[in-house]
Amino acid sequence: MSIPREHRLRKHAEFEVVYRSGQRHFSQSFTAFYLLRPELGSKGAEGFEDRGRDPEYTRPPRVGITVGRAMGKSVVRNRIKRRVRAAVAQNLKRLTRPLDVVINPKKVVLEIEFQQLCSEVARALDVVEQKAKLGTDKGTVPVQRQKLGKSHQLSAKKLGK
Repeated sequence: MSIPREHRLRKHAEFEVVYRSGQRHFSQSFTAFYLLRPELGSKGAEGFEDRGRDPEYTRPPRVGITVGRAMGKSVVRNRIKRRVRAAVAQNLKRLTRPLDVVINPKKVVLEIEFQQLCSEVARALDVVEQKAKLGTDKGTVPVQRQKLGKSHQLSAKKLGK
């Protein structure tokens, strides 16, 4: 079972935006980073130009899965991704807002039962959806964190900051 193409994060830059500007939700078997995307303007964006003019069209939620090399060799990493991808595909309908979600699984994903993984993904997606709803109702925008480059860090040290 795979995640439909319009519901996938595909580019490195899309992942980076979620990591930098998004919020986090921690679970026993993974960490979910999420970011509520702004609504489409009249022009549209990201390849949705034709549908962006349709007032009934809403941007679909997108999900990405990342597994670092520290988790093991490629066989292990791919197995983790397959399990998480299947769990997300079963629970994708829980997301109704234009959210970008990046899931970073832990190694325990290999050991737990698949039904437990599915229920944990479902619970996490519900929490993410609810937190995104609360964030938009209050009118709050998550604080954007910026990483300073080495040159900025060195100049800050020289200035004594």
